[in-house]
Amino acid sequence: MRRTTALASKVVSSPRRSQLTLATAAFAALALTGCGTEKTSANGPQGRPAHAAEVRPGAAFTAMLDKVAHSCPPSAPPEAPPTGPAQTLPPGSAEIPPDVEPIAPTAGPEVELNSRDWCASALHEERIAHALWDLVEPTPAKVRTILNDLGYVDERVHDLEQSGETTRFLLDLRDKGGRLCLEGSAAGDHTVIDKCVAPATGPFTPPGREQ
Repeated sequence: MRRTTALASKVVSSPRRSQLTLATAAFAALALTGCGTEKTSANGPQGRPAHAAEVRPGAAFTAMLDKVAHSCPPSAPPEAPPTGPAQTLPPGSAEIPPDVEPIAPTAGPEVELNSRDWCASALHEERIAHALWDLVEPTPAKVRTILNDLGYVDERVHDLEQSGETTRFLLDLRDKGGRLCLEGSAAGDHTVIDKCVAPATGPFTPPGREQ
């Protein structure tokens, strides 16, 4: 009886061991809590970077147009063909017979595109032509992929079709009240990109076609 009491007394009288056990358990609990918090922070909504939001295709297209035309003048109404008396030609220049008057254009890109569109058209023509010149067997699928990679979204690509070894397409580049469109003919070294005029408002209609 005395031995049992002494053993119990010895167990009860070991506060240092009990404190060490409790400290170890508390440390383990804190470590587990920390790991759980770190995992939630990394994978949860609060851990998602601010720039992870997707850019809308329309916004990306507009940004591409602004980037291409960043060196162009602001949008302005098209300038009317010059009028008034003919200027005196310098000596040695070829003279126009008095009964023949030069005909100024009354339609087409020269008079219907504003200064910004006229400037931007050359930049678009160059970047698209360079991307298509080295394309082997320019099928509509290949041409569409290249146009998409350049930033021209499917909603702005029209009449993409193949004729023989050539794939033709139209691009609607209307922006900021402009009327710019492009006519493309992808045929390797014979690729041609030229400006055209789209309706000022409403759905895109290819040049020369009625709505």
